[in-house]
Amino acid sequence: MNQVEQFNDYRTKMNERILESDNLIIKRIFNLDTNAYADGEGILNVKVKELIGLTCSLVLRCDDCVKYHLGKSHEAGLSSKEVHEAMGIATLIGGTIVIPHLRRAYDYWDELTGK
Repeated sequence: MNQVEQFNDYRTKMNERILESDNLIIKRIFNLDTNAYADGEGILNVKVKELIGLTCSLVLRCDDCVKYHLGKSHEAGLSSKEVHEAMGIATLIGGTIVIPHLRRAYDYWDELTGK
């Protein structure tokens, strides 16, 4: 099983487990997150929203978030050049501490795109 499948399987399993707890606050946060990135919600299109999510995730150094937004960016049809430019901006903003996360992001994107 490759890292994309492992991440998606684990994320799905644990999201189901978390939602089983029937915690209203968590349900609301999950719902807000889902709707914030939906097409037609607000002025920004899905591609722009995913690039924003990706750059913020890299700056915050959340590898799970980076993987999630890379997957969604791939689904939205973003090109490698678009994704790489956004990751470059994130590294500029976040500084050299982002570089280890950038390495993992490039590796994950390459797997998503079949490189």
